[in-house]
Amino acid sequence: MIIAAEYSFKTGKAAIRSRWPNLLEEIEGILSGVDAETHKIKESREKTMLGQMLFSPAALNKTISEGFAANGWDKQRVPCDYPTNFYRAGYDPKKMRAGAFREMDFLKNRLGVEVQFGKYAFMVYNVCAKMTIFNRLGFIDAGVEIVPVKSFADEMSTGVSYFEQFVWDLENRGEADIDIPVLIFGVDR
Repeated sequence: MIIAAEYSFKTGKAAIRSRWPNLLEEIEGILSGVDAETHKIKESREKTMLGQMLFSPAALNKTISEGFAANGWDKQRVPCDYPTNFYRAGYDPKKMRAGAFREMDFLKNRLGVEVQFGKYAFMVYNVCAKMTIFNRLGFIDAGVEIVPVKSFADEMSTGVSYFEQFVWDLENRGEADIDIPVLIFGVDR
């Protein structure tokens, strides 16, 4: 797998290169060690791609996760203790699902990493909400988001988002005071 593109959100590239150059090199090594072609194992059942062999996001994620784990990166899970004081009188909050949590894919030395080969909303959520939350909870100071470029996403199931779309939205959204530095990698096979 190659890093085909990168986008620096809120000075993410400079912040990560100056504070975590060794971890950045480690991330690049993990990604370059993934042979994406071995993960073109999903036979499409979609009308527009019926019978085509596609890249499996689950298989790619598993291999990438193994690479991070082998390099000492940990997952970080925090429980969500949802407030109940906002319910209207008469509503039973016991109907609320227990055991909710938020999880950072990989964390090491206060640098968080998320890998997203899924729907578009999750890319935006990772950078604009989850990483901010994990920063406010004291786990990370900056983040790296790993997403496919369009040509790679085109060889996955429909609905998988991609780097170019994500960057356009971030550019047009702008930065907020609560955002943290994030380096976004667009990967290809």
